Amino acid sequence: MINRTVLVGRLTKDPELRYTSGNIAFSRFTLAVNRTFTGPTGEREADFIQCIVWRKQAENLARFVKKGSLLGIEGRIQTGSYDDKEGNRKYTTDVVCDSVQFLEPKGDNQNNNQNQNQNQNSGGYKQDRGFNNDHSQNFYDDKKQQQPKQQSQRRESTPVIDVTEDDLPF
Repeated sequence: MINRTVLVGRLTKDPELRYTSGNIAFSRFTLAVNRTFTGPTGEREADFIQCIVWRKQAENLARFVKKGSLLGIEGRIQTGSYDDKEGNRKYTTDVVCDSVQFLEPKGDNQNNNQNQNQNQNSGGYKQDRGFNNDHSQNFYDDKKQQQPKQQSQRRESTPVIDVTEDDLPF
C-alpha cells in the first residue's frame, strides 16, 4: 500500500509550537494550496489542508516561517475521529509531515507582504512579472544583458568549418 502526499502551498497563519505531555514538540498548521484551474467566477480557488509536523521540524517551522510563507511538504494522510462536547462524532484528515522544505529565502516573504501592501495602498495596481519577488527578476534581467556578450565571444572563438552534404554520413 502507498500513502504519500506532496504539497506546495502557503501558510494561512503563523505556526504555533506546542508540546505533548511527554515533552515532544509538534505544530499544527494549515497550508493553502492553489488549484490548477479557475472557478466559475474566473478566480483561482485553493484547498486548505490541515497538516501536523513533529519534533525538530516543528521547532524549526515555528522559529523560521510566518503567515504567507511558501512551503513544500512531504508526508502521509492520516484520518481520525473524536466526539465533541455535544457527543457528536467528528472526523479529521491531516497530513503528517515527514519533510518540510522552506521554499523562499529568509526574509523574502516579508518583502512580498510589504510589496503587496504598497501595491494595495497605491490604488490596487500590482505589477506582475510572473516572479515572486523583485530580486529574482533582477537576476533574470542581468542574465539577459549578459547573454549577447557571451554569444559574441563564442562566435569569435569558434572556428568555421566548411562542410558539404556529400561529407555527411547520413
